[in-house]
Amino acid sequence: MISDDYTEAWLTGPDSTKFYTRTYHAAPGTSKAVVVFIHGFQEHIGRYTDAHPEYAKRGINVFAFDQRGFGRTALDAAHKSADSVYGRTHGEKQMGDVQWALGHAAEAFPGLPLFLSGHSMGGGESLNFPIRRTDSEPKLCGVVACSPIVLRTPPAAPVPHWKDGDEDSINETVPVRVDGSSLTRDPRFNKMCTTDPLSMRRASTRHRSDIIRWGEELLEENYKKWPKTLPLLIVHGSGDMLTSHVAAQALYDKLECDDKHIIIYPEGYHELVHELEYREKVLDAMISFIEQRIPVPE
Repeated sequence: MISDDYTEAWLTGPDSTKFYTRTYHAAPGTSKAVVVFIHGFQEHIGRYTDAHPEYAKRGINVFAFDQRGFGRTALDAAHKSADSVYGRTHGEKQMGDVQWALGHAAEAFPGLPLFLSGHSMGGGESLNFPIRRTDSEPKLCGVVACSPIVLRTPPAAPVPHWKDGDEDSINETVPVRVDGSSLTRDPRFNKMCTTDPLSMRRASTRHRSDIIRWGEELLEENYKKWPKTLPLLIVHGSGDMLTSHVAAQALYDKLECDDKHIIIYPEGYHELVHELEYREKVLDAMISFIEQRIPVPE
């Protein structure tokens, strides 16, 4: 299907999983980079139809997909894989899916600089990917993490830890509560999210464990593995009641990176690209970061 802003397709990824995808194309003659976008927990890419066209208007193509266990990839009965279940995923699967998405984007836009961006859970994935997939190809030109999950706000309660070989920790999903009123300061947007039929409040035990544990490991030890020459931008709101901007700042301070930047928006809530006061500033900051790191042709 083709809309005014994007093309959509069902693509087969790792484990023969069918993924719902959208690609936002820059206008002919303006295309200069491509960014792979990773959405957040209980989200899907349909929530970014106002944000991603802004990248395309400035010559940056966007490839986005509903993650394994989320959105239409998990719930579209007519197209999804037979074994796709909402909430059924875990960290290692997500890393493989991100690598697949980057490979697809590089193939779809040959020769263009490649960037990785994510929000919340997807921001955590974007921060973990260069550390957990050090030999990944193609190479990234930069990472943008929006409201990334390093630590929860308030700190997450302990979750059961999965054990190797424990298939129930992957296959069985349990309820997860997220306060919809804490997403933005726009009650209408928050209500839309809480009634969204593509957003269910469930996750597997292993996935919940991975989200929390990987963030803690990133802050405690894994920050040392960040590639020194890989540019990074973190954007966060100080009013975020779901992911901790304090933890994001602490991670930023620890990273030994030649090109790192962080922007904390005063009193900004979790969904910064849907915060009316900050939306344009946040999008411009993220797009400008990418524009400024596009290699100059020799």
